[in-house]
Amino acid sequence: MIGALRTPRGLFTLALLVLLAALPLLTQAFDQRYVLSVGTRIVIWSIAAVSLNMILGYGGLVSFGHAAFFGVGGYAVGILSANGIASGWIQWPVALLASATWAAIIGALSLRTRGLYFIMITLAFAQLVYYVGSGLDAYGGDDGLNIGRSRFNGLINLADKASFYWLCLVLLLATVWFSGRLARSRFGFVLRGARSNEQRMTALGFPVFRYRLAAFVIAGTFGGLAGILLANEGAYVSPAMMAWMKSGDLIVIVVLGGTATLFGPLYGAITFFALEGALKPMLDLVHKGWGEHWQIVFGPLLVMVALYARGGIDSLLGRRHG
Repeated sequence: MIGALRTPRGLFTLALLVLLAALPLLTQAFDQRYVLSVGTRIVIWSIAAVSLNMILGYGGLVSFGHAAFFGVGGYAVGILSANGIASGWIQWPVALLASATWAAIIGALSLRTRGLYFIMITLAFAQLVYYVGSGLDAYGGDDGLNIGRSRFNGLINLADKASFYWLCLVLLLATVWFSGRLARSRFGFVLRGARSNEQRMTALGFPVFRYRLAAFVIAGTFGGLAGILLANEGAYVSPAMMAWMKSGDLIVIVVLGGTATLFGPLYGAITFFALEGALKPMLDLVHKGWGEHWQIVFGPLLVMVALYARGGIDSLLGRRHG
């Protein structure tokens, strides 16, 4: 562990975590409260990216519907809030259970397919959730729904941006820790073995389908956690949070940071939001309105990463440890 901290990756990650931990104090000192809001979204999206990395990086399962768990978790909180149930002790377990249940249903069906078919089925189910959310007229429909933040009986005030940020950061570190433990367990080795050679793992007697389904449910549950946090961050839920483009963004974040790596999703999320924040005003300076199409510039940058840093940003920091 101490030796790992002496590597370029270890030193960089340690410095990054210290900076993230101090972000509320720094934004207060320099009166840059907006940066804290951006940092909060980065941390929340990092949790979702880590959860996707569990199945994409370690399991080789390219899910194009992972943002649906954003929506399931967020809408569970929103619907309960709209019906007068404000306690986070009730909202959060219900939302996590709903996300896990939905992941179990989708996984049980989609994991019987492979490759492009798996991608298309996960996308189809994500669109189903999206249109269900759009059709919930009692809860805002396409316009979304303003909600109250979850309450924890004075334990923590989620309306306080600094407190909420630190809560998100702690949950991110817990998610990363769990992901690392999972990857290095027998469960993780089976997942990676099935990714490389499913037939061999089956011949060795491992029930690959059940392992993948369990991983899919775990990833969906953590995706639902990110949705819960996203709903509380803006005190708002809408179908847009689970659109297929959000799933695409999550895949880009994981690939950009480095698949099957511990902190790759965090590197990817920071880079993604930093480039978005930088490219939009730069393009608007060239021509007003061009900032909305910042992905046109981002796309070639992503291609360069794919060509020259195939392990993502993590590979640029030294030798990878899957």
